[in-house]
Amino acid sequence: MMDIGPDSKDLGNRRSGDMQYIVEAGNVVKKYGEFVAVNHISFNVSSGECFGILGPNGAGKTTTVRMVYGFLPMTGGSLKVFGLDISRDWRQIKARIGVCQQDNSLDPDLTVLENLEVFARYFDIPKKEARDKALELLEFFALDSRKGAQVTELSGGMMRRLVLARALINKPDLLILDEPTTGLDPQSRHQVWERLEDLRAKGISVLLTTHYMEEAARLCDRLIIIDHGLILEEGKPDSLIRKHVGRDVIEVAQPARELRSYVQSQNLAYEDLGHRLVIYCDRRDDLYLKITRDFCKAGCTIRMATLEDVFLKLTGRDLRE
Repeated sequence: MMDIGPDSKDLGNRRSGDMQYIVEAGNVVKKYGEFVAVNHISFNVSSGECFGILGPNGAGKTTTVRMVYGFLPMTGGSLKVFGLDISRDWRQIKARIGVCQQDNSLDPDLTVLENLEVFARYFDIPKKEARDKALELLEFFALDSRKGAQVTELSGGMMRRLVLARALINKPDLLILDEPTTGLDPQSRHQVWERLEDLRAKGISVLLTTHYMEEAARLCDRLIIIDHGLILEEGKPDSLIRKHVGRDVIEVAQPARELRSYVQSQNLAYEDLGHRLVIYCDRRDDLYLKITRDFCKAGCTIRMATLEDVFLKLTGRDLRE
């Protein structure tokens, strides 16, 4: 089995004192002049879990994680990683985290293998150990056959896998992923998800931001949904779906006035989008048959509720810049 995470003995020493949380954020604020990007948010990331941060464009996701790994200073609040204060102990913290940023920051002048070996120098990893670790990571991410290739020869999916591999070169206690699969085709995205699931199985703690609800539902143990710098909701994906949507969703295109009246009279949870009516329900069969028989003879759509339904219900459906 590949040794990706920290050594168990070393990890035990690092976690002396039975530290409960990997990340502890308390009333964290980030301002740019008068603009409040992050507005007094609080959350904790437990050891060994994958914790997600979801939100529309400009919600404050990237700003939040950049404060966690010390790239941006806080305006206010408290933030601890591994029980250490990010404002004071950021050097120690950075040595123990791996970061996969949104942008491709690979060196185009180096080969795939050299990108990992050179990055390992930032952590004072001995040359031979760095080479061995790099080769293991390339094999894990199915890039070993391209180790001598230039970065510019790689596909988008391969580049993202290489950035992930680089983030693991120092055997981090915490892996921070900022929209790791944005822009990838479905095949590449699923390949990345499979690798991340392998990492979860090895007990690595993960802090993830994403626009993909399927990604969050598949990978995250818990998550928060934020908008305009505020936390709207927190919980497990399945629990949030049951709480805000229910088990099923019925969608009716071009709904008749009579159907709208019926839905309102039954106190059903719904969203009226004008051209489409979205009805949230638990009593799937009876309601679906009733609507189909009495109000929608041409048929309508019924499906299982998803995290995307929760996201849209809480953050709205308007386009964001």
